[in-house]
Amino acid sequence: MARLNGKNIFYKIIIILVLIIALAPILWMFVSSFKSRVDIISYPPKFIFTPVMDNYKRVLQMPTLMRGLRNSLIIVPISLLLGFIFGVPVGYIFARIKFKRSADLRFFILSLRFMPPVAVALPFFLIWMRLRLLDSMPAVIFTYLTIAISTMIWLTIECFKQVPVECEEAAHLEGCTQFQVFSRIALPLAIPSILGMCIFIFILLWNEFFLAFVITSQRAVTMPVASAAFAVVGMEVPWGQICASVILLSIPPLILSYFFVKFLPYFFKVS
Repeated sequence: MARLNGKNIFYKIIIILVLIIALAPILWMFVSSFKSRVDIISYPPKFIFTPVMDNYKRVLQMPTLMRGLRNSLIIVPISLLLGFIFGVPVGYIFARIKFKRSADLRFFILSLRFMPPVAVALPFFLIWMRLRLLDSMPAVIFTYLTIAISTMIWLTIECFKQVPVECEEAAHLEGCTQFQVFSRIALPLAIPSILGMCIFIFILLWNEFFLAFVITSQRAVTMPVASAAFAVVGMEVPWGQICASVILLSIPPLILSYFFVKFLPYFFKVS
């Protein structure tokens, strides 16, 4: 018993150390967002200081950043919704219907996630430039959709595999069509895992930087790209404003995760 308690204490210490390592940069950034420039660059670092809201005021008064926030709040949900509409049925088809070359198609879809953004950034740039859609919301939405739909298909395959086949067979015996089986049986049973997966994909799209940086400049700029612009303003780096903008950038995913956190264990179990 004492040996078991010793192991539990050891595991708890490891977990606490991992949490400290993971959360320390975030906490430091949060604290720095309320510091003045003098307090940020002071050495040794100041842990007792007078909090100021100047960084947030400057950030909220910047039209480029507010435009980026608005664009992200439009582009990411639309891309996620379209990925759900097209990706979930395809994932169900791969999970339940066997056809020739299905394994090859599944591997091709997975390989789309293997490619780094730098490998597809130039093709997307040239395509949107030829179509005169560069720096437009439709271009960013479609580009994000390629990320959302490939991830959605691959992960929903495993979600639907967790649904008992016997439930669908019973529905077939009752005279349900394949679409009715999907919409009334399989989808409701798999929806907890799929909602957890949607949180993961939302965060993936929300934090996407490189592709948005390549295909946008002003009108369709997203929040990560607008936040990164702080690092190249003038000769000095406005660390306080950078920290404040990153805190604002992290709020929507945190809110979404807070309301749908109960679905995350289903997603982690499947993935």
